[in-house]
Amino acid sequence: MDNIKNRIVVKVGTSTITTEEGFVDIRAIDKLARVLSAIHNCGWEVILVSSGAIAVGLNKMRIKERPKEMKMKQAAAAVGQLELMHIYDKFFSEYGKLVAQILFTEDDIHQEYKRKNLTNTFNTLLENNIIPIVNENDSISYTEIESEKKIFSDNDALSAVVAHFCNASKLVLLSDIDGLYNGDPRKDPNAILIGRIDKIDDSIRNLASGAGTTRGTGGMVSKLDAAEIATKYNIDMYITNGRKPENIYDIIDDKFIGTVFTGNQGV
Repeated sequence: MDNIKNRIVVKVGTSTITTEEGFVDIRAIDKLARVLSAIHNCGWEVILVSSGAIAVGLNKMRIKERPKEMKMKQAAAAVGQLELMHIYDKFFSEYGKLVAQILFTEDDIHQEYKRKNLTNTFNTLLENNIIPIVNENDSISYTEIESEKKIFSDNDALSAVVAHFCNASKLVLLSDIDGLYNGDPRKDPNAILIGRIDKIDDSIRNLASGAGTTRGTGGMVSKLDAAEIATKYNIDMYITNGRKPENIYDIIDDKFIGTVFTGNQGV
């Protein structure tokens, strides 16, 4: 099946929607909901993949340091996911939009009948003008929490998989950085943003610099992994600054904002 031209997946990371202290960043979520609602009004089918459940849950539980015990992380995810969806529902409702929650694990993708059910659910929601909000079900899965080298090592990879089986044409990763640079812009003021990448090779991978902020699990390496998944299926993937969600307006107009990995690299 060909990719659907007006279907877009947007992934937002923990560092974009929470403060350094772990509080929900209300202004950031409001801006994100406003932009996604606006492009939805323009005829785009929108899927949001959102991280942040553990960080929000830990804050609500008044736990200052990220626990080492898996059961505590999973409990925090359960608390935080509820809080996140409450906030998303509130802000999207302000812009006249219905949202739905979809949580799943890696096993749900590997098993054909579960994958088919997921695809049917996504398509039905989108056909009814509802915006699905997606996360891995951390309360019963440890893959993302542990950030191992697996298909869902973080929500970057998850968003690429979602974009593939939903036949999206574009995937946007909202990050704490403007895109991929030829150096670390936080250390090198002369680092240059790379606007377009048509092939992911060793020279591109060598530019990635590992983990992101302490509140999330993803870094530039995981974003390149996501790009390899997305571009293999002819999906254009963008990395852009999550503090400027209005960049998505230019992205849907096919303008190069941040770094774009062009689709069809698997051919």
